[in-house]
Amino acid sequence: MPGLHGRPVVLGLLVAAGVVALDQAVKLWLLFVFNLELLAPVRVTPFLDLVTVWNTGISYGLFPQSGKLGQWLLLGVKAIAAVLLSAWLVRAESRLTAVALGLIIGGAIGNAIDRALYGAVFDFILLHITTPNFTFRWYVFNLADVAIVAGVIGLIYEVVFGRNAVKAP
Repeated sequence: MPGLHGRPVVLGLLVAAGVVALDQAVKLWLLFVFNLELLAPVRVTPFLDLVTVWNTGISYGLFPQSGKLGQWLLLGVKAIAAVLLSAWLVRAESRLTAVALGLIIGGAIGNAIDRALYGAVFDFILLHITTPNFTFRWYVFNLADVAIVAGVIGLIYEVVFGRNAVKAP
């Protein structure tokens, strides 16, 4: 597309493509080379385990869908979100906004690929704190989820502290 070189949109698209590639490469390796489904749980550190969870819902496992119709509806929602975020990306003026949107778009596409291929999203990172008197387990997530959260944090930072942020008089 003429006129796009040097604009933040190119950076955002590169970030999105990188997130999709890394997310899918790690998932494929964990599933088909490392064979995490047979080995899980795998303790990586005292607070991080690799596990296998097939998330049929949205974030945090909300609204799980067991039927094909529900799965395809969730996939459609992700596709619409990616298109809307891409339209925003095309108009992005700052590099931070472009990177943040690229992270979110890439994460959404990475999880959508899982949903299309497997009918569920492959989540595998479990953070936890375990003491003799207390156990806390965070929800299980994947690299696409990390990218989405990082992108949202980037957008919030841009709104609060960016050059166009509303300043108090």
